[in-house]
Amino acid sequence: MISHQPSLFAPEDLTIALPRHAGPEGLVYQDELVTDDEERDLAGAIAALPFAPFQFHGYEGNRRVVSFGWAYDFARQVLEPAAPVPDFLLPLRARVARLAGRAPQDFQQALAIEYAPGAGIGWHRDRPQFEIIAGVSLLAPCPFRFRRPSGQGWERFTLRPGPRSAYILTGPAREAWEHSISPVEALRYSVTFRTFRKRG
Repeated sequence: MISHQPSLFAPEDLTIALPRHAGPEGLVYQDELVTDDEERDLAGAIAALPFAPFQFHGYEGNRRVVSFGWAYDFARQVLEPAAPVPDFLLPLRARVARLAGRAPQDFQQALAIEYAPGAGIGWHRDRPQFEIIAGVSLLAPCPFRFRRPSGQGWERFTLRPGPRSAYILTGPAREAWEHSISPVEALRYSVTFRTFRKRG
């Protein structure tokens, strides 16, 4: 089920892309989290970040990434401290935190991803050390696919987030469903903020 949060801006700036009954429980979606001008400024600043090709057990992905706060080393399967979240991302973090009903500082990890045309990401769930997943989509739209086992097959759902939109994954949407990004047709940036799961 997609929950609908109060607008962060004027009421006319908020549109709901999907009906209330659609989507996995724990998925929150909001269009137009940032304005056109803010998107342009964010994209320019993100483009200048020190991206590196995504590495996974010796495989180099077709997207580029940069982590802040904490970075996950897939080869050693450990989290390591990373550079602090850049100042220009802090207002964005505050907005997704409000959407999630959490304090901004709870989102200790940030991941920026550059999707060149043709790039995507396969089926996965985020690392178990993380709890809430909050993402912002910039520039090109993309199909954001979900699936979970159902009998002998899969139950599926596709969210089509527009540019400048945000999503939150909690509960079953985070724990029971996998998600993937279909190959994009044009340049797309995403910024993902994550909280840590409480120990014990």
